[in-house]
Amino acid sequence: MTDARALNDPAHVRTQYENEAGLAARKAAYRDVTGPDPREAAFAAVVESSPTTILEVGCGEGELAERLTRETTATVVAVDQSERMVELTRARGVDARVADVQDLPFADRAFEAVLAGWMLYHVHDLDRGLGEIARVLAPDGRLVAATNATDHLVELLALGGVERWSLPFSGENGEEHLRRHFDDVERIDLPGTVTFSDIEVVRSYFGSSDRLAPALERLPTSLDEPLVTRRSPVLFVATKRGG
Repeated sequence: MTDARALNDPAHVRTQYENEAGLAARKAAYRDVTGPDPREAAFAAVVESSPTTILEVGCGEGELAERLTRETTATVVAVDQSERMVELTRARGVDARVADVQDLPFADRAFEAVLAGWMLYHVHDLDRGLGEIARVLAPDGRLVAATNATDHLVELLALGGVERWSLPFSGENGEEHLRRHFDDVERIDLPGTVTFSDIEVVRSYFGSSDRLAPALERLPTSLDEPLVTRRSPVLFVATKRGG
């Protein structure tokens, strides 16, 4: 199984998110999909408890933060380490700030819900980051954390001779990490498929990551038939009890 330590290496994270090009290439791969929409599921899990204050950590380009701002009456704040991601999120009308989840600039119990979408596997000191999230959550507040299982896109990776990922925070180990900081943890699997019909989309996906780019030379020049690969998002809803 491929070692994924680089995924939470600070230098790697800065490089990957200093602009939106790589992120856009990875998003573009998800054009032909089946199964539940994990972003819809994450949004629903956040708003289910009708929070009045919401924090999104690692907001990226800010789509979910914008929707939370637009479709709820909650006060929404978004943070990201990348100045460019914060700039893009602010352009959507969101209160976005440059900050690190390992050192959140907020008071204890400041938020009733925290959203962490596909970013906890990038946190260098995961326990510290989860501790900070737990600190800023109010009693009975919830963390909604999205990630992937280790077989996510495994057939796509195999096309370039890449072993499946071993994520620092995954569907397999996420509950163990969360239970060190939260009282109740629910896991929700959202399986489906992604179909790739164009080798150029595959090449763009591989080229968007410095971990996958070395495998570009091993990719075929064309696809004889569409490649159907597993899509394995996992949602965790972690709650702090009151008191």
